[in-house]
Amino acid sequence: MTAHSTPPSRSRRRNGGPSHSAGRRGRKGPLLAGLSALALLGAAGIAALEWTSAKPGGTAAESGAGPATEPAPDSPATTTPARPLTPSDPSSPTASPSPSASPSVRPEIPATGPGTFTVAPGSGTGAGQGRTLRYRVEVEDGIDLSAPDVAEQVEDVLADRRGWTADGRSAFRRVSSGPTDFVVKVATAGTVDKICGQFGLDTGGEVNCNVAKNVMVNLKRWLLATPVYAKDVKAYRALIINHEVGHFLGHGHVGCPGPGKPAPAMMQQIKGMRGCAPNVWPYDEQGRYLTGPAVP
Repeated sequence: MTAHSTPPSRSRRRNGGPSHSAGRRGRKGPLLAGLSALALLGAAGIAALEWTSAKPGGTAAESGAGPATEPAPDSPATTTPARPLTPSDPSSPTASPSPSASPSVRPEIPATGPGTFTVAPGSGTGAGQGRTLRYRVEVEDGIDLSAPDVAEQVEDVLADRRGWTADGRSAFRRVSSGPTDFVVKVATAGTVDKICGQFGLDTGGEVNCNVAKNVMVNLKRWLLATPVYAKDVKAYRALIINHEVGHFLGHGHVGCPGPGKPAPAMMQQIKGMRGCAPNVWPYDEQGRYLTGPAVP
């Protein structure tokens, strides 16, 4: 929307000096009053013609008469973010665009944390066949996540029929004490970088990793996913777990098997889909393993 000045109306011009003068001379006779009124209308017409002629291309801003500035994306002056217009009601051609819902608030995500963790209490039921891998779920202290909620989501992912249990030899059971085969840790980017960096991996404050017995989940990815999965964050969480647990099971990275085909869970989808369709599971509904060409 371009701001511009509203032209003065004729009624405002009639309230100026000439009309007052004409009113005072009205007592001298109808002829003088009529001549004054004609003169006033002529002057108003000339002024209106001059205002219209000065703006042949629309408003001054639309014609490029001066620079237009916008606040920076993170500027505190930005109180109402821009939003796309919604179509008007077809039954009411003159209706104004419908207001959109209030914009979602981006969660506060701490860059780093204390490096200490809360263990999700209790234990889960086992899922899968074969050797049971015992795992623990932990959430870094000081972040606004519930350890039991995270544990429930991880359990659901590892128990899904499209997950790693579909290989017929992997089984999982969550525990909160005793020996474990691996630990799923949701942590701030700084803590993930520190733990992954101890094993020579550079996660750059952005990505997850699997090192030793640790499945490290970056809090930013857990909360925001990636642009491809921004509208289905829960699905991306499944991809995180399947991908990093897949590394723990010995699976390496693979590429896209072909345009339009499901992206393998072991594909680094955060780097681009390469023509593949979004997919977060190692196996499809028919129990077929989804993979692609091996990549470093």
